Amino acid sequence: MAMSVVLVLEVAYMSLVSLVAIKLLRRLPERRYKWEPIAVGSGGVDDEEAAGAACGPEEFPLVLVQIPMYNEKEVYKLSIGAACALTWPPDRIIIQVLDDSTDPAIKDLVELECKDLARKNINIKYEIRGNRKGYKAGALKKGMEHTYAQQCDFVAIFDADFQPESDFLLRTIPFLVHNPKIALVQTRWEFVNYDVCLMTRIQKMSLDYHFKVEQESGSSMHAFFGFNGTAGVWRLSAINEAGGWKDRTTVEDMDLAVRASLKGWLFLYVGDIRVKSELPSTFKTYRYQQHRWTCGAANLFRKMAKEIVKSKGVSIWKKLHLLYSFFFVRRVIAPLLTFLFYCIVIPLSVMVPEVSIPVWGMVYIPTAITIMNAIRNPRSLHLMPLWILFENVMSMHRMRAALTGLFETMYVNEWVVTEKVGDHVNDKLEVPLLEPLKPTDCVERIYIPELVVAFYLLVCASYDFVLGAKHYYLFIYLQAFAFVVLGFGFAGTSTPCS
Repeated sequence: MAMSVVLVLEVAYMSLVSLVAIKLLRRLPERRYKWEPIAVGSGGVDDEEAAGAACGPEEFPLVLVQIPMYNEKEVYKLSIGAACALTWPPDRIIIQVLDDSTDPAIKDLVELECKDLARKNINIKYEIRGNRKGYKAGALKKGMEHTYAQQCDFVAIFDADFQPESDFLLRTIPFLVHNPKIALVQTRWEFVNYDVCLMTRIQKMSLDYHFKVEQESGSSMHAFFGFNGTAGVWRLSAINEAGGWKDRTTVEDMDLAVRASLKGWLFLYVGDIRVKSELPSTFKTYRYQQHRWTCGAANLFRKMAKEIVKSKGVSIWKKLHLLYSFFFVRRVIAPLLTFLFYCIVIPLSVMVPEVSIPVWGMVYIPTAITIMNAIRNPRSLHLMPLWILFENVMSMHRMRAALTGLFETMYVNEWVVTEKVGDHVNDKLEVPLLEPLKPTDCVERIYIPELVVAFYLLVCASYDFVLGAKHYYLFIYLQAFAFVVLGFGFAGTSTPCS
């Protein structure tokens, strides 16, 4: 119950800060920090030639755009094309494609695309490595070792499925140019495939809350938040001062952000700037993604807790925020509490009359958390019951991932790249409930842990219905149904549509 109180207070604090700061006080980034547009001549922001002619080179910092990718056959053209279309003087921008592909055919396609663009006088570099050591962090680190990369002032990073608008740099770079203490400008993700299926709609609700509440409150109150790994612009000197990219966890982005924050750098989140991206559309892919994010964050907490405590020149307030709020509550308490309390303790209590759960813990706290989420997702209010059930199922995976990271067990550094759909996003995808499957497909999409928990919940609900007196059976039956549905893979699309 104590963990429930801690979690609801944290959620309430972040929600209040984000609402008051942005909605009521209008503490917009342009009001809190100096922002002046970089002059681009009389032709407007789309007139690239006028931009280069009207301003001297000193007015446009040298920008590196990094695009790490791995076997991204479906999306490589989208991300590279969007990066090459960014409005910026051609002699002040370098596009760097970091290709870790292991499929020779895909590697050849990406290299050919880069060569075709280079023939159009676009300053694009195609870089490969001899191995995949360090995964994304290793690729980014290797990319920064090139002489031309070290000469840049700022570096924008986009994953292979991200497509920034042409004015992205014109809107983000001024924050860094005019505010020398800002290390990172993070923008918001927008999803091109959120309406593909129910699972992607639920993902959108969770990520919208993350950006609107967690990132917004962190930026407003502490000038700190976890870098999302993409759709952001870094100051190169801040990366170097923080020690560069490290591959000790699967959340290299969060690792760099924490280290830079301990050096005194400030972070800014700009929610008005949105970058198109893609959500995982299969349940298997989504599980891998959530394991990587949750396990990596918990593992980083284990590795950096002492470093944060011993950091000199960092205020007690910032250390407390990092250790308690950012790591302990959000990365440890949240995944553990959701599954243990709502999926284990409450169902078990119907068989143990001596266990009494207060009504405020059973009803008021989860209701309060749900309402605070619904306030920031008013258009998805009708999906909130399904969101709750889905998140409770996913809490099992997040708890396992958090424990894996905390205790550094076998799969602590497991990295499975999220499969993409790309231009096929508008195609008719195969929905598991409607598509006949081969026997091998059925076996592959059965998830035993979900089915085991579903059986446990069914036993508890049935006991309460027949012999119990607490009348929790309706809630527990709904939970069991959710675990059964996901246990048989009836979520998302049956294939990423290759």
